[in-house]
Amino acid sequence: MRAFSRGPVSLQGKAPDMSEGNTHLLVSNVRNRLREIVGASTNWRDHQQALADRLSLSNQLAGSQDELPVRRMKDSYIEVHLPLGTDPTLREKYLNYHKGVRFGRILEDLDSLAVLICYSHTHNKELQRSPLSIVTALVDKIDMRKQVIHPDCDIKFTGHVTWVGKTSIEAKMHMSQYHDGAYTPVLDATFVMVARDPENKRAAFVNPLKPEGPEEEELFQQGEINKTRRIELSTASLLKVAPTAEERKIVHSLFLNTLDTKTVSFRSRVLPPNSVWMEDAKVKGLEICHPQERNIFNRIFGGFLMRKAYELGWANACAYGGCRPNLIAVDDILFQKPVEIGSLLLLSSQVCYTEGNYIQVRVHTEVLDPLTRHHNTTNVFHFTFVTDKDVPNIVPQSYGESMLYLDGKRHFNQTLESQ
Repeated sequence: MRAFSRGPVSLQGKAPDMSEGNTHLLVSNVRNRLREIVGASTNWRDHQQALADRLSLSNQLAGSQDELPVRRMKDSYIEVHLPLGTDPTLREKYLNYHKGVRFGRILEDLDSLAVLICYSHTHNKELQRSPLSIVTALVDKIDMRKQVIHPDCDIKFTGHVTWVGKTSIEAKMHMSQYHDGAYTPVLDATFVMVARDPENKRAAFVNPLKPEGPEEEELFQQGEINKTRRIELSTASLLKVAPTAEERKIVHSLFLNTLDTKTVSFRSRVLPPNSVWMEDAKVKGLEICHPQERNIFNRIFGGFLMRKAYELGWANACAYGGCRPNLIAVDDILFQKPVEIGSLLLLSSQVCYTEGNYIQVRVHTEVLDPLTRHHNTTNVFHFTFVTDKDVPNIVPQSYGESMLYLDGKRHFNQTLESQ
C-alpha cells in the first residue's frame, strides 16, 4: 500500500476534516464519525427518526457518475490508532484468554474503517450529511503477515480507496503493530463496498478515481484483476457447474478409500485411520440480534457478524485439531442479505478441508423467521487456520459434502498461492 505523507494527528474527540483527505483518529472515534456523516443517532428511538429523515436526501444523489468530481487515492487515505499499549481499559476489550488479541474485534474495526474510507472518497463538503448508504459487499481477502498480535502494544491501521466502479469501491487496508521500537506489518485486507440510496434500496453512483503515477496505476489494475477473478470464481462455482475432471478424480479416490473391503458394497463405508467424517466436524451457534449491535443504517453491523463467525470457526478448528489454531487468511466473505434487528441468526461452522497442519473452515449464517420457519442465507465465511501439529484428514460421505470438500480445497489453494 502506498504511504502518503501526513500532517499532525488530531486529538481524540476532535471531528476530523475529511475534505483534506488526511484523517487521523482513534478507533473509538470511527463509528462516531460515521454517525455524523449520515446523521445517525446513538439513541435507539432517535436513530429510527434520523433514518426516516434521510429519505429527503435522495434528491442529492448524482444522476450519473460523470456529474461527480474525480478523486485521488490520497483523498481517501486514513490512519487510525488503537492504543492497546497506553489504554488499559481498551486493552481489556481486546484481550483473549490466551493473553493475545481477539481477532474478532480486529475484524469489527476493519469493517468500520473500510466504510469510513469510502465515505472519505465520496465526501462532498457542500453537504451536511451524505446521501449515500455505503455498506460492505464482500471481504475479498485478509492475509496475515504475522500470527502473534501483542495485547499490550499499540496498533495502527492505514487504508485508502484503490479501485472504483460505477457504484462499488475497493478499499485496501494495512495493520501494523508497534513492537521493539518499530511498527511491523500484521495483516493486509481488501474490502469491496457498494453505495446505495438513502433508503438502502437501489444502487447509487460514486466518484470516479484517477490513479497518479505507476504505483497507483498498478493498484488500480489489481482492482480490475480482482473484479475479473471474482466473476470467474462465481461462474465456476460448484453450485452452478460440475467439478473439473481432476476434482472428480479426487472425489472418487475419497470414495474408494472409504469402501469396506470385506463387503465390497457401495453402501458400506469405513472411516480410514486418522480421519474424521465431515458430519462430525461441525459446531453451531445462535445469536439474537439486539439493537446494541446495529450499524448506522439500523441493521446488524457487518463487523459483528464477522466476529461471531470467526469465533465459531476458530472454536471448531480448535476442537478439531486438539490444539490452539492460528489464523493465516480470511477469504471471500460474501454479504448476501442484510440482517435485521431482532433476527434469530443461526451460525454453522464446518471443517471442510484439511492438509497437513492446515484446517479450512466454512461458516454459513442464515436468518430464521420463527413465524414462517423460513431460512434465508445472509453470509458465507471462509477461514484458513494452521496448527503446530498435523490434524486428522476430513472425509466427506455424501455428494454434497464432497462439493464442500472441493470448495474448501479451492479456497485453501488460493490462500497458499497468495502467501
